[in-house]
Amino acid sequence: MNRTTPAGDARAGSLPTAYLRPGSASFTEFVAGVAPELLPGRRPLPAGMSLEAPHGTTIVAAEFAGGVIVAGDRRATMGNLIANRDMEKVYAADEYSVVGIAGTAGIAVELVKLYQVELEHYEKIEGTIMSLEGKANRLASMIRGNLGLAMQGLTVVPMFAGFDLDEGRGRIFSYDVTGGCYPERDHHSIGSGSLFARGSLKKLWRPGLGEAEVVRACLEALYDAADDDSATGGPDVGRRIWPTLAVLDQGGVRFLPDDDLAGIVEVIVAHRRGNPGGAR
Repeated sequence: MNRTTPAGDARAGSLPTAYLRPGSASFTEFVAGVAPELLPGRRPLPAGMSLEAPHGTTIVAAEFAGGVIVAGDRRATMGNLIANRDMEKVYAADEYSVVGIAGTAGIAVELVKLYQVELEHYEKIEGTIMSLEGKANRLASMIRGNLGLAMQGLTVVPMFAGFDLDEGRGRIFSYDVTGGCYPERDHHSIGSGSLFARGSLKKLWRPGLGEAEVVRACLEALYDAADDDSATGGPDVGRRIWPTLAVLDQGGVRFLPDDDLAGIVEVIVAHRRGNPGGAR
């Protein structure tokens, strides 16, 4: 198949010149120069048009003595409807970092996939892993590129967390729709249920907690968010649908399997019987 390159060449059976020319370590910058229409933020809606699209809701993160935990509920909503009951909202960005998504689900997932390629491309070009702050800032620039769609209601505001190999600790970063990047201390939450989850974490989290204790605190925070926010999905014992939970430490990213989560969640649910508000 022939394709005309940006330089005007047309070669049968070969890659366009742009693909063979040395350039930036940023895959996003490469796509912006070669095929900008493929970027999520380069697809404006027709004037006056609005879309009703599924939205992801609540993500929580909290530091523990050896790293950081990120967890998300599984519900996606579309207006007053439940669009999806078992959506994944926490994704590994690379070996030492994860992204939790909130906002317009389709664009958020597409942005995360592009971000995964962005980090992999950088590592291949530069021969080294990008620093954690570099990863956080690179994600900020991609969110900034979606500002046009955000102004039309298709907002994406993720949360980024990772294990900082230089500092030997877990770190959390939040964002706004303009691409502002903000380091967070101790714990944080985003999404429609974030107000309730953050209040829960304030009561449950304290410095020096171990991994198991912070895992439970994050799951309790999601439970509290679901208790007061209709867009946040609580643990679905009947369907065996549990939150997604990632642990980041010196060994990298690992996701807790459903069997492990089921045991912890069922203990929390049992403790809440007769005490649904979780008063302590």
